[in-house]
Amino acid sequence: MNQPEILAVRYGTRKTEKSEIYYDYARYGEADGEAVMDYYFWILRDGTETIVIDTGFSAASGAARKRDTTIAPAAALARLGIDPASVRDVILTHAHYDHTGNLDLFPNALITMSRTEYAFISGPFADRVPLAVAMDSDDNRGIVRLHEAGRIKLVGPRHEFRPGVELIELPGHSPGQMSLVIARPDGPVILSSDAVHYYEELEKDRPFTVMSGLLDMYRSLDAIRVMRETPGAVLVPGHDPEVMRRFTLVDPADPGFAVRIG
Repeated sequence: MNQPEILAVRYGTRKTEKSEIYYDYARYGEADGEAVMDYYFWILRDGTETIVIDTGFSAASGAARKRDTTIAPAAALARLGIDPASVRDVILTHAHYDHTGNLDLFPNALITMSRTEYAFISGPFADRVPLAVAMDSDDNRGIVRLHEAGRIKLVGPRHEFRPGVELIELPGHSPGQMSLVIARPDGPVILSSDAVHYYEELEKDRPFTVMSGLLDMYRSLDAIRVMRETPGAVLVPGHDPEVMRRFTLVDPADPGFAVRIG
């Protein structure tokens, strides 16, 4: 695709505590404190095609977890002038509930995801409680049905999705967590998804509390640090409210809606 517009769309939020978002937080010897977790999906578009990256949580899944929806993903897409039925490609960065809802909005899309992640959700460990807590079983069954219908494309650890758009497997948060690296003349944009939830997570080397493997998570944080050393590199974490402050608002009258990266 041509040099795409990159959007981060904020569709939900919740208030929590540091001890709820960082693994074994008490070991850092700091007092607990308030934290905010925002929920995003992302869009790449260049005037000829639109690619949707993750699809948010479903209304039922968000309500069950007491998450606040700031705008339903379907309404957000409409506001951006995107007809979901016209979208031909969706990328799922990983199979957690806040990334896999609403796939039924995209009846004509081919859905790309990690082969490792698909093997996990369709295998014997997905229903183990510490792993299952971040997933929606209905969403996962839907993904399996889509795979059986030929609408899922499974890719390996490094995959050139389009020229200048690379998918990179960075496990730890989930077995097949993928991030995107989008080439730009002035430096790459790293859409980390949940390989990095917060800038602070990377800067203070504090793994997130939900994980499939601690060592993998540390390795992935290290890998993103290396990517970030590229001149002009821009990191966009998966859940940080700071994203809405660091980048250009799509609608200055609604500063909580979406930002344009770059």
